[in-house]
Amino acid sequence: MLCQAAESAAGRWEGSAQIPGGELKLIVDLSEESGKGWIGSIIVPGFGVKGAPLGDIALKESEFVFAIKGAFGGQAKFKAHLSADGHLVGDFMQGANTAPFVLEKTGPPQVELPPRSTAVSKELEGEWKGEYELNGYARHVTMKFANRGPDGAGVEFVIAGKKTNNVPVSLVTQEGDFLSIKSDEFGITYEGRFRKEAAEIKGVFTQGPFELPLVMRRAQ
Repeated sequence: MLCQAAESAAGRWEGSAQIPGGELKLIVDLSEESGKGWIGSIIVPGFGVKGAPLGDIALKESEFVFAIKGAFGGQAKFKAHLSADGHLVGDFMQGANTAPFVLEKTGPPQVELPPRSTAVSKELEGEWKGEYELNGYARHVTMKFANRGPDGAGVEFVIAGKKTNNVPVSLVTQEGDFLSIKSDEFGITYEGRFRKEAAEIKGVFTQGPFELPLVMRRAQ
């Protein structure tokens, strides 16, 4: 039963969730990779979500559960099962809200693999500090970059305000002097341009609806 359910669940699934005021279109890709378990991605055209990775994918008997982190400003969960007529049927849950959905298999899976972190330049390695203001309170930001060989760069990303948050970073990329940092779990992005002559990174911090200027300078 488990093997049959797994074989039937792999594929591209298209349909919609019934949310207040209309439908939310969903395109879900699920694939089982040998030795790696389940991988998946999702497209939600109404929210501009394209190829967001699915996490916490699990098959329990004939029920599937998976989650998206950050795409909706937080974590959204899906719980589904294969119906007798071959549809993927279940509930889309975010916070206290639940919306039923029905998806139909339209073809083989087209999972979009998540991008990989790159290394950063030697000039960026080390500690940087900056601050921004939100709702009348200053937030102090620290970023500490370190290259990790084939795994690209890692960042210790800390935001200190009323409380201190260690931000889990899912992606770091540098192309030329352009730097991008992303946290799927917190729904945070930071994009900036490294100005070597000024020893600063001039960029924009984004979380949900907030877009705030944030200049990072080399820690003394």
